[in-house]
Amino acid sequence: MSETQTKNPPRHGVRAMMVGAKAKNFKKGFVRFIKYLSPFYVGIIISIIFAIAGTVCFILGPKLLGNITDYAATTPIDFGKVTYYGIWLVCLYALSSFFEYFQIYISGIISARIGRKMRSEISQKIDTLPLKYYDKHSYGDTLSRITNDVDTIVQTLNQSLGQIISALTTVIGIVVIMFVISWQLALVAILCIPIGLLFVFLIVKKSQKYYKMQQKTLGDINGHIEEIYSNHNIVKAYNGTENESKKFNELNKTLYKAGYKNQFFASIMMPLMQFTGNLGFIAVTVVGGVLALNGAITIGAIMSFIMYVRIFSRPLQSLASIANILQSTVAASERVFEFLDEKEVPKESTNLKKLEKVKGQVTFKNVKFGYNKEKTIIKNFNLEVKAGQKVAIVGHTGAGKTTLVNLLERFYELDDGDILVDGVSIKEMSRKETRKLFGMVLQDTWLFEGTIKENLKFGNENASDEEIIKAAKDAGIYDFIEKLPNKFDYVLNDNTNISQGQKQLLTIARAMIQNSPMMILDEATSSVDTRTETLIQKAMDKLSHQKTSFVIAHRLSTIKNADIILVIENGDIVEKGTHKTLLNKKGKYYEL
Repeated sequence: MSETQTKNPPRHGVRAMMVGAKAKNFKKGFVRFIKYLSPFYVGIIISIIFAIAGTVCFILGPKLLGNITDYAATTPIDFGKVTYYGIWLVCLYALSSFFEYFQIYISGIISARIGRKMRSEISQKIDTLPLKYYDKHSYGDTLSRITNDVDTIVQTLNQSLGQIISALTTVIGIVVIMFVISWQLALVAILCIPIGLLFVFLIVKKSQKYYKMQQKTLGDINGHIEEIYSNHNIVKAYNGTENESKKFNELNKTLYKAGYKNQFFASIMMPLMQFTGNLGFIAVTVVGGVLALNGAITIGAIMSFIMYVRIFSRPLQSLASIANILQSTVAASERVFEFLDEKEVPKESTNLKKLEKVKGQVTFKNVKFGYNKEKTIIKNFNLEVKAGQKVAIVGHTGAGKTTLVNLLERFYELDDGDILVDGVSIKEMSRKETRKLFGMVLQDTWLFEGTIKENLKFGNENASDEEIIKAAKDAGIYDFIEKLPNKFDYVLNDNTNISQGQKQLLTIARAMIQNSPMMILDEATSSVDTRTETLIQKAMDKLSHQKTSFVIAHRLSTIKNADIILVIENGDIVEKGTHKTLLNKKGKYYEL
């Protein structure tokens, strides 16, 4: 689902998990990652066996080609042997392709299942985390874990695991076969390997710095573009185009430098590997020629050696990047496990109370609460709200108004004291039952991508068409909906041209359909014009009619008809009374 109106997340939050990112504790992270894969061990082992089998069949090919060459060079040609080894060669290559196909197929299935398992666990975790977690972490960071980090893990298991096993098998297998054919030529070929490895590691070490810089700068430039594009009107209004363009140019220049340097080092790796491989060819050819003249080796064996030397450079490049791949994978798994290990909302007892018929009497008893233990926001708060009363809560920003709403909904647990509904503590009810007691209309008009009908039924999936139409009429939004293409089946998305006031009226209609016994209205008219405010106010009056209501607002028109107006300051009630009484008192409310 996507919001039709969203807050811009912190730009540092959404950034791809960089290849080459370092794990905090590689050994611990790697062990836990391996344990996490335990339900898939059988499939992974089968995939590894197929990878090894396919590689073994492939690396036996040059040896058979050498044999075919030897028998083809005899006089007369031994067609029987040539045919025999030719058939075996075709079979081996066919088997190699068969094993490789099934290895890729099995790895794809397993990696997809592991990705599904991780995403499911993260999704379930999201529902069990307390809201204070999201107060401390950006949305982008959480999204990055469920997308980029899981994708890094899945990609490693799907592609890199088979490549790593094949590379290791190829290196070991080729070394063994070369020694079987001729230990002299094997030593010659192996002596050329350190030169190639030295080049590879030097290049990887040098290019890694620029690759990390490139990825970091890419994240910065993407974040900058996202931020400026989504706030383009503000940039224009404050004449910030020049400054923001200057920042973009600096980031773009840094990205360019890092990019071309990284590309330079990456591009010279293959030529250098080919150069060292060619050195191996020369050495094998010269030494092989001497041995062949002395009858110590055949022409076919020399040809096999040349092919093995050519093949040998490829897995070496793969092995050179194994450490980097493992580091990034373990780092990604650490971030996923770190999220899964977060402390959840305490589980509730099964023996909980449920209010059958709600009157709406709410009592705050010595309530104490702070988002941090070091800083208390609500201090010894006491209030008695009678059923059906409309309570307005006013105060400066940070006074604790919205905090009271969060406590009513049990988004946060009390540090001390209690809140009772009809004499029953909300602690003795499930969170689900507590939240069913309240309908909410907030300042942020959250609507998801879907039809208007689906949005209106969000809090009550069993609502009939008649109830939906009645709520739309009561909210004053029916005529507007009827003029839309497809009417109630009109799809809301990011491109929908609906005003802020119309969105707010839709959320009020949604609350009407939910039909909760009590209402919470948090700054519902703060971002609309006066005419739209009047429409919203009428809709809210119908919504909260004969229901206990808690209204947070700054505008006088919203709160002057309240039964009780509470003036909150530093988490305490400093004044309480009706609009007229408080004005005559000429205290804090009068100042506000």
